[in-house]
Amino acid sequence: MPPATRSIGQVLKILKEDFEDVSISKIRFLEGEGLITPERAPSGYRRYSAADVDRLRYILDVQKNHYLPLKVIRENLAAMDAGETTPAPQAPAPAVAPPDDTVPVTPDLAEAAALPPHRIPPAKRPIHITRKELLRLSGLSEPDLAELERLALVVPRRGTVYFGRDALTVAVVARKLGPYGMDARHLRAIKQAAEREASLIDQAVAPLARRGAPSRKAVAEVMQLILHAHAALLRNSIG
Repeated sequence: MPPATRSIGQVLKILKEDFEDVSISKIRFLEGEGLITPERAPSGYRRYSAADVDRLRYILDVQKNHYLPLKVIRENLAAMDAGETTPAPQAPAPAVAPPDDTVPVTPDLAEAAALPPHRIPPAKRPIHITRKELLRLSGLSEPDLAELERLALVVPRRGTVYFGRDALTVAVVARKLGPYGMDARHLRAIKQAAEREASLIDQAVAPLARRGAPSRKAVAEVMQLILHAHAALLRNSIG
């Protein structure tokens, strides 16, 4: 008799007992990074074995309690798959003040994150917030945030389980658009437009990159110009 497998929803319910911030989008992210490889049923749905659940539990544990980056986790998993012994994770350091690259996040900051679309604020220090904090600060409901995650409109900072300032901005905007009858599907259209504009920026600065000239300033300038044009054309279209 083949071993029992579970759906992603069942796996999520099991993991939430120990990792309350885990989400379906997080599990899919780990799959996308190649850290887990669930089976696919004939219907196309993911099916997770007990070994998959144990693997997820290990990943979430060393991320939460030992702060291991994905690179190290990937190496440890490869060693475990080869039957090798991996070094025991070091005990987490005592609690300290937030590192230099983070700032405390308050509801006021959450509201300020939703800036007018035609403005680019000066560079700000990154923030690192959990999914639970993102829900609290943005005021979104669990189903609304889950839908934003499903459509990859809100994603963790790469290689971590924490969300940054852009995720908070999108979450706040999503909540504020709700009363106007706009939901994640409408934000997805905005994302697609942003991706097209990003391609325009890449094309504009490509010649500079080929010449080896610094392009960060050029990228910021082109982005600013495109956003100004975008805002002006949007105002003109609305009349």
